[in-house]
This record gives sequence, structure tokens and C-alpha cells, in this order.
Amino acid sequence: MVPPPLAAIRARGLVKRYGDGTAVDGLDLEVERGTCLGLLGPNGAGKTTTIEMLEGLKRPDSGELEILGMDWRRDAQAIRAAIGVQLQETDLLAKLTVAETVRMFRAFYTTTRSVDEVLDIVGLQEKRGARVDDLSGGQKQRLALGCAMVHRPAVLFLDEPTTGLDPQARRRVWELVEDFVADGGTVLLTTHYMEEAERLSQRVLIVDHGRAIASGSPREVIEGLGAENIVELSLGEHSAHLDEAELRALPGVASAKRDNGHVRLSVTDTQACLAALLALLDRRGLALEDLRTHRPTLEDVFVALTGKHLRDG
Repeated sequence: MVPPPLAAIRARGLVKRYGDGTAVDGLDLEVERGTCLGLLGPNGAGKTTTIEMLEGLKRPDSGELEILGMDWRRDAQAIRAAIGVQLQETDLLAKLTVAETVRMFRAFYTTTRSVDEVLDIVGLQEKRGARVDDLSGGQKQRLALGCAMVHRPAVLFLDEPTTGLDPQARRRVWELVEDFVADGGTVLLTTHYMEEAERLSQRVLIVDHGRAIASGSPREVIEGLGAENIVELSLGEHSAHLDEAELRALPGVASAKRDNGHVRLSVTDTQACLAALLALLDRRGLALEDLRTHRPTLEDVFVALTGKHLRDG
């Protein structure tokens, strides 16, 4: 019998309160070694508070957590030596050069990569003499990621690492994360980009109001929606004439939501749904402005569970 893989990150019943509010409410999560977990949720869902507790930056009010089998209360120094952290915003010293910045971070650890190795990994060799202040947003993000990896960590915590980057810079960061996981590293990632979560994460955990509301592989979570297709339509100013209850009553419709003049239907029988929908519009004398169908994605699951779009957080 093969023993279950040892989790690199494990949390049970995490709770964090601020005054009368509860940011994290009994959250459980587990990340297997050599995998990436995507932590998704709207703003205020507790994602950043959760990751800060795992990083040792905040102490939970209750619950248990382990990093590589170690406890922050007993093994703080050993955990710090084993993890890398990239915050939502990393304020590096503007007047230092790229090489000087990496050299400074190397001084914090006993065992490190060389400056050249770090710059090779993040693709910044040609910028080694440039000041941080002169780098583009994508280059600064890659430098911050290189600094988080300077000591060969076993676990990386990445809190929205590509927010604000252009598509090319974002894909470069994705490649770095994929290479890290391929080499046996473990990643916990928060992101507002659905494509990023689907590409990088072996498992995702969707949280809202500090609680887990869905978890599994991206495919499992999407299949949990129970939809064959997503039908999106727009009637412009006439969308209000369609009631969600009557849309849900159409054959083949599992759920219906209206959002800013658009209607989104999760359907189990696309042909039956479209036939009934078009007949309803014809009876009402309503004209379509737009009609689209697509296979369900993590974005659709997120909207169904939280009522918000992932990109809106």
C-alpha cells in the first residue's frame, strides 16, 4: 500500500478575526508537495489573510497549520529558510541595481543560488546593471520572484504575482512558476485571472466570507457546476423584461443570473434551452443584441458560487 503524499502545506480550522469581523472562518486547506494550489475568491473573502497566516506574518486566532511538517510556534527559523514569498506589492530599493538587489537578498540566507543563476532563471541578465527604478512592471515582478527563489525554497507563496502585467510579462511569470513546480517545488497562488488559475494550478480552492465553498482539480470544480454549456445573451435595455425565475423554468436550464444587462444561463441541454429561449423572446417581441455559448470554465463556476467575476475580485 502506497502511503499518501506528505502535504507541504496543511491548515485545519483556521480562524482570524478583526474586531467584530471574521476574515477567515474555520478554513481547511492542503497542498501536496510538487503541486500548485490556486486560492480564489472575491475581495474580502479572506485570501490574503489566509496566505499571511501561512507565511507567518499573522498569527491565527485558532486552528492549526503546518509548513513542511513544521509549526510556526516551534520552527519559525526553519520555516523561513524553506519558503519564498512574493507579496502583492514588493517595494524594492529603487536606487539599487538588479544584481545588487539579488546580492542583498542572498545575504539573508546561508545557502543560496549565485546572482548569475537567479538572473538566468528570471531572464534579467541583460538588466543586471540597471537600477530597480528603471525596470518595467514585468521586470520588477520577475526580480521580486527571483529574490523569493534566491535560497532554493521548497515552498513559494505568490499573492497575485501578475496583477497589472501585460500578457507577455504574465506568461513569462507563468513559465517561471511552472518550472519551479516541475523541479519539485510547491506553490500556493492567489490570483484574479481565471486563465492563470486554470493553467498553473493542479487544484483550486474557492473561498468566500472566509470559508471554502469549492475545491478540487480545475476540471472537477468545473464539472461540479453540472452544466453542458453556458449561454450568454444580451437584450440591451430590455433585459429587465426577463425574470430569472422564468428563465430557470426553461427546459435544460440549471441556473440563471442577470448582470448589467446580460443574462447568463447554465444549461444541461443546450438545444432544448435555445429552442425554448428563442420562442420566449418571440412571444415577448424582444430582440437579441448578442447570443453566445461556451463550455464552462472556472470563471463560470466562480460567478455561480459568488455572484462576482473572478477578474473583479
